[in-house]
Amino acid sequence: MDAVKGKSRHVTYKRLLPQVRREQLLDTGAAMFAKKPYDDVFVEDIATHVGVSRALFYHYFSGKRELYVAMFERASSRFLARVSRDPGLPLAAHLAIAVEAHIQSFIDHPFESVTISRGADDPAIQAIVAEELSVVGQPLIDQLVADGRPPEATEIAVESWLAFVRAACVKWIESQNISRVDLTEMCLRAFGCALDIPIAPGGLRARISGVMQSPAVSSLIRKPQPELLPGVPSAAVSHGTTKLIASSPARSAFTSRRRP
Repeated sequence: MDAVKGKSRHVTYKRLLPQVRREQLLDTGAAMFAKKPYDDVFVEDIATHVGVSRALFYHYFSGKRELYVAMFERASSRFLARVSRDPGLPLAAHLAIAVEAHIQSFIDHPFESVTISRGADDPAIQAIVAEELSVVGQPLIDQLVADGRPPEATEIAVESWLAFVRAACVKWIESQNISRVDLTEMCLRAFGCALDIPIAPGGLRARISGVMQSPAVSSLIRKPQPELLPGVPSAAVSHGTTKLIASSPARSAFTSRRRP
């Protein structure tokens, strides 16, 4: 063991399974990016926090950029795992799942939620968001168009509504000045306004409430929350994160799948 100025330079790293180590690096990166702008987070910072060398970091990621994108790919996979892709579900079920999946995903993974608004101008992040919009929005569009609504206007309205839901969740996870119930109601009212569909106590609203309380939807949406990093707040509050998440290039996800 080499010594410099009386201190050992030998560092012992705790051996972990590769996937566990990769997840650890992603968790740490997400926490740091939530608190600092992209340019102020360095590979050395992430490696030091995890307790590994730079060389080991580069064994998993080619650099900060790859880790950053991988962080959002993982968040997207987690979110989409909560979303049912069954085209046979009724409109009320798709609405309930879309809203509750967004909210629960942001609660479970607040770091990615806060950070994603900072990546709104990044093409790779836009592509990830576009895919989410397509998976969640297309069933809604298909059902509404099948009910006689005009395709073009419906695509725009659904996309805009999903962008609103995302932006509202980002703002809510930062402040939580209103309850989760109030946030859900706000999102549902916004859907009614965008599509000119009454969301009243009866009718569609009652069906949505029933779906939200069903065991099947609860088990689909609610997943075990991961253990948060020691010493890091459960919801990282950052500055300047009110940027709209789903920026205009994301719309290509819908238009590319438009019916002939």
